[in-house]
Amino acid sequence: MENNRSLEELAVNTVRVLAVDAVQKANSGHPGMPMGAAPMAHVLFSKFMNFNPKNSKWPNRDRFILSAGHGCMLQYALLHLTGYDLSMDDLKNFRQLHSKTAGHPEFGLTDGIDVTTGPLGQGFANGVGFAIGEKHLAACFNKPGYELFDYNIYVLCSDGDLMEGVSAEAASLAGHLALGNLICLYDDNHISIEGSTGIAFTEDVVMRFEAYGWHVQEVEDGNDLLAIESALRYAKAETHKPSLIKVRTQIAYGSPNKVNTAGAHGSPLGEDEVKLVKKYFGFDPEQFFHVPEEVYQYYHEVGRKGQAASMHWDKLYNDYRANFPNLGSVIDRALNNKLKKGWTASLPVFSGEDKIATRQASGKVLNAIAGGLQGLMGGSADLAPSTDTYLKAYHSFTSETRDGRNFHFGVREHAMGAILNGMALTPGIHPYAATFLIFSEYMRPAIRMAAIMKIRPIFIFTHDSIGLGEDGTTHQPIEQLISLRSIPNITLIRPADANETAQAWRVALEHQGGPVVLVLTRQGLPILDQKKFGAATQLERGAYVLVDVAEPDLILIGTGSEVSLVIAAQEKLKVAGIKARVVSMPSWELFDRQSADYREAVLPKGIRKRLAVEAGSTLGWHKYVTDDGAVLGIDRFGESAPAADLYKFFGFTVDDVVEKAKTLI
Repeated sequence: MENNRSLEELAVNTVRVLAVDAVQKANSGHPGMPMGAAPMAHVLFSKFMNFNPKNSKWPNRDRFILSAGHGCMLQYALLHLTGYDLSMDDLKNFRQLHSKTAGHPEFGLTDGIDVTTGPLGQGFANGVGFAIGEKHLAACFNKPGYELFDYNIYVLCSDGDLMEGVSAEAASLAGHLALGNLICLYDDNHISIEGSTGIAFTEDVVMRFEAYGWHVQEVEDGNDLLAIESALRYAKAETHKPSLIKVRTQIAYGSPNKVNTAGAHGSPLGEDEVKLVKKYFGFDPEQFFHVPEEVYQYYHEVGRKGQAASMHWDKLYNDYRANFPNLGSVIDRALNNKLKKGWTASLPVFSGEDKIATRQASGKVLNAIAGGLQGLMGGSADLAPSTDTYLKAYHSFTSETRDGRNFHFGVREHAMGAILNGMALTPGIHPYAATFLIFSEYMRPAIRMAAIMKIRPIFIFTHDSIGLGEDGTTHQPIEQLISLRSIPNITLIRPADANETAQAWRVALEHQGGPVVLVLTRQGLPILDQKKFGAATQLERGAYVLVDVAEPDLILIGTGSEVSLVIAAQEKLKVAGIKARVVSMPSWELFDRQSADYREAVLPKGIRKRLAVEAGSTLGWHKYVTDDGAVLGIDRFGESAPAADLYKFFGFTVDDVVEKAKTLI
């Protein structure tokens, strides 16, 4: 037993020294957190987590989220040691250009990383989404004797994570939902960048999480491997509450001059101090990136145990498919990121004279397609009646009904986006979440992280313009459209009517390479005649010609609620002898991906008189409107008044569009 304990201590210290060496070589990084938290990470990886380094996407693996992403060398070291596709050269290339070992963990870049973390609190909230995903898969697919999905979510978080408000929202929801598969290790080292956390963070974290409904334990000594192991066993046994284990650690443990100091938080220790650290742990001060052979053997054996568990799951899954072929085919599609064939046949086609808000059309589409897409689930930030996101044929996801497909995030937009990302990273789940467009501001970190990871949650933002009317300036989005469009890998779609909305859902669900943002109206819009105007299926191209004329004098471009406005203006211009082409441009991003020939066919370079109309910021429209054209938009905040009065005040009437167009001719 003593020999095993000595080997474990050597393994822990090896992780510490690897982190110190990598940060020092890069001359950048956070050495202190890996040095203090190495014991808890070691116990977790070596004794609790199910993972297979040779099949890092094994569906029933436990998920590990380093929410304190600044301490990423801790994770990189363990991935290397346990046999993932991460070499010693990769560790030596820490924080360098095109390295697999970036400054914070990045999903899709490094084998074994389950989610990109960086902004503190996001990873913690991602963990709640992952836990929801596992509970849902288990409820939908597990059968007696076939526990296909029974994995746990482990999060390592810091003082900084728990200071951020997003973690408070996420923790509250996790406690309410009784997510017993979520276990968080809290690295309580009392140090942040400015010094002791006592200058700003003196709350009783234990009492706070107990009030949230969590199971909470404390480990007084972060180097006590047995105490950490015992706490994790108790946490894993508690299946009716999420667990928080508060582990009191010392930042930069083993550094004679930097231990328990803020200087070890975000800076290398320095060459002389690195040598002192190595002496303290019994390593040769002149050796760098050294791993004792017995440590490699120890951690490689840990990895091999995961391979056996993975192979057992594969056999179980093959037996499951033989006994439950229908469910097996659903899981097959999920694991291969495919949708059910023919699902688009259920997309509704709208017709008639009545106006319908695109948010309401979206609700009708969701309910029409839900039956053919089992993994489609989502909800809103306490706004389902306003955003039309409730699936009427299905019940809600709760602590008792894990197979529910309607989700109640509560008034928690900050956490909602991050939770959605965790759900989106769960194979087989196609999650969506909704709020008003103005409150996308609360979700920006999560939206950006989804874009960085190129994953595909669907963000639904309704009440997209001054059409909110009486709610006033605070609720009327102005700069939000261009703000969201500016994020790389985002695809924003602002449909013009109910049929474009249906096609927007098709594009969103089939899209790869980043999140899709659907921007929808509160107010009713005319349903465009599919025979008279261009077919809405062309939405997938981002922009298309709705009304054409021979040798047009100008092009009118509209998005969303302004498309019907420019169509009416085109009719009035025709009476005045001015020939205008009308283009619906629901998505800049989709249009920009089209061939040069197609873009030229829609917006010919020879037609320089162009007028773009959108009830939002004019910023960015210069890409599509030449110097000879103009943009009718809003570059100031709104007012509180009935919608019709606001559109007249801001110049969004048919006559205003006509007069603006005439000034160009």
